[in-house]
Amino acid sequence: MSEPGNRLRRLLESPNFDPQNYVKQLSQQSDGDRDLQEHRQKIQNLADETAQNLKKNVYKNYRQFIETAKEISYLESEMYQLSHILTEQKSIMESITQALLSTDKDETSKEMQAAFPKESEEVKQRSLTSLLEKVEGGKTIMDTPGRHLVYNGDLVEFDVDNMSPVQKVHAFLMNDCLLIATWLANRRGAVKYKYNALYDLESFAVVNVKDNPPMKDMFKILMFPDSRIFQAENSKIKKEWLEILDETKKNKANKEHGKKEEEKTPTSPIRVEVSTNPFDQDDDDEQAEVEESVDLGLEWIQELPEDLDVCIAQRDFEGAVDLLEKLNEYLKEQPLTTKVKELRAKVDERVRQLTDVLVFELSPDRSLRGGPQATRRAVLQLIRLGQSTKACELFLKNRAAAVHTAIRQLRIEGATLLYIHKLCNIFFTGLLETAKEFQMDFAGNTGCYSAFVAWSRSAMRMFVDAFSKQVFDSKENLSTASECVKVAKEHCLQLTDIGLDLTFTLESLLVKDVKAALLSYKDVIVEATKHRNSEEMWRRMNLMTPEALAKLKEEMRASGMSTFDAYTGADCWVNLSYTLVAFTKQLLSFLEEALKLYFPELHTVLLESLREIVVVAVQHVDYSLRCEQDADKKAFVVLNAAFLHDCVLPEVERRFEEAVGKPAKQLRELRKSTRPVRINPESTTSLV
Repeated sequence: MSEPGNRLRRLLESPNFDPQNYVKQLSQQSDGDRDLQEHRQKIQNLADETAQNLKKNVYKNYRQFIETAKEISYLESEMYQLSHILTEQKSIMESITQALLSTDKDETSKEMQAAFPKESEEVKQRSLTSLLEKVEGGKTIMDTPGRHLVYNGDLVEFDVDNMSPVQKVHAFLMNDCLLIATWLANRRGAVKYKYNALYDLESFAVVNVKDNPPMKDMFKILMFPDSRIFQAENSKIKKEWLEILDETKKNKANKEHGKKEEEKTPTSPIRVEVSTNPFDQDDDDEQAEVEESVDLGLEWIQELPEDLDVCIAQRDFEGAVDLLEKLNEYLKEQPLTTKVKELRAKVDERVRQLTDVLVFELSPDRSLRGGPQATRRAVLQLIRLGQSTKACELFLKNRAAAVHTAIRQLRIEGATLLYIHKLCNIFFTGLLETAKEFQMDFAGNTGCYSAFVAWSRSAMRMFVDAFSKQVFDSKENLSTASECVKVAKEHCLQLTDIGLDLTFTLESLLVKDVKAALLSYKDVIVEATKHRNSEEMWRRMNLMTPEALAKLKEEMRASGMSTFDAYTGADCWVNLSYTLVAFTKQLLSFLEEALKLYFPELHTVLLESLREIVVVAVQHVDYSLRCEQDADKKAFVVLNAAFLHDCVLPEVERRFEEAVGKPAKQLRELRKSTRPVRINPESTTSLV
């Protein structure tokens, strides 16, 4: 900053700064308005600079706050570990004390020998009782005789879907079951935990979860159809849990097997059936050879279920499908043995989990931002899993929700045409992007294209609902309605570049509203024509100024009436009545707007409307010819009739047939039925 700027800053920052005195001195010393403006600009620059510095300081403090929060989180984790170590040490000391006081020691489980002295059955049950007293709702667990504690410890439970921490738990492993208890935030006396779940050892399987930082030291308990994931404090404790759980399950199974063997009492001598079939031994040998030929001991196969769990948790969908394809390729040529079936069962469970996650990714409840490209990952992986039909259905539901949301969020403008431009741009651009994404994702699944066409029709129906509500329900004039329909048609034609033509669908959905608009505007013209006819005086038009006459000629030429100049005279006169000129302009304007709205379904409706409008004018001219007694006025009426028959009606027929490509039979028949009247040359000359 320059020296004057620094002086100004020091002045404003001084503790004795008086704003009123400063402004007073400044106004006295300034030479004029320019001096004050320059000084004001300096103060404004200083304020902008101060605001920028303040913003930088805020960002800097915010970064420091984030770093401090991270440090606090690390410290909190370390304090938690320290607290757990102290709790574990306290538990060990209590166990040692109880062991020293006990006189009758028994052998404990093999995995606890290094950490705990041998305890008697009574001591183990007493230890379990003392621990369960701290569990709210766990008193009935000791009702089972012979149940004793094998191992216990703190764990952290994680969510299976997104691998986020859920709650802190304490697990009690007994010789026949596993108790899960949650920590109580508000402890009451000696109660520290609350009963959560009790699982029989035979009702679940224990699966090691491969470490993949930051997720580590985890193992999973599978209980059909659910599963739970727990994290141990460190790798040593995780290993102890896995070993002790496995050993305890084996001990329970062996114990029950021994009881069953003891209960069996032979009632007759056991006969050993010797098969006389010479092929039985060969079949057994062949089955054994088949079992040995399938090598499922490869490291990547053994770790595949855990790897799939990690990929699903980390949202690595491509990696999970790659593993599945690799396994399918390996097992494709392998016989279907017992081991293969067991592996397939484990993998199928992961496939269901992966499918559920992918389905959730495509659900309309997810964020719809990012356009159709945001769904590509999930769609492609579902297709690779052989679920292209489900992928197609979910993709189209997602895009339907996106279209509905985009239309609903579109702000309604005061000008209808401006709103329609925005609506068409949003809808047809989104439809085009969706079609391109669909072609890219489902290129090899041609059977899904019919579903996309059906979806496109439903999406077009949603668009037409919003379109009609703004254009037709608001009773816009025919000119605005025709421009809006023209814009919608032009946007719809853009889809033909990718082979999707929805013009017929758009027209079929709009035909009802367009027909109503045409008939309504036709009725307005008929009523206006009848009103003008009732006030008809059959006088020539006097436009008063050459400019007004030139403007009328230009309007008629623009409408296609090139012969109109023959009916104009000198001094700004027009040899036609005001009524017929106004009718001609209104009829041609209606024709122009109606042709913009033209659909093949509206061919008859439009022709009948034009015929009804023309009939009103023709009947008025015929009536005037029959009733008029004055020769000059009658000649003037004849001249107007000739203009209507020879100029207006042929021009309407020509423009209609050129635009539609079909003959206007009703108009042609009407023109033939109205025979031209022979005009008296003298009357015509006098009029001109």
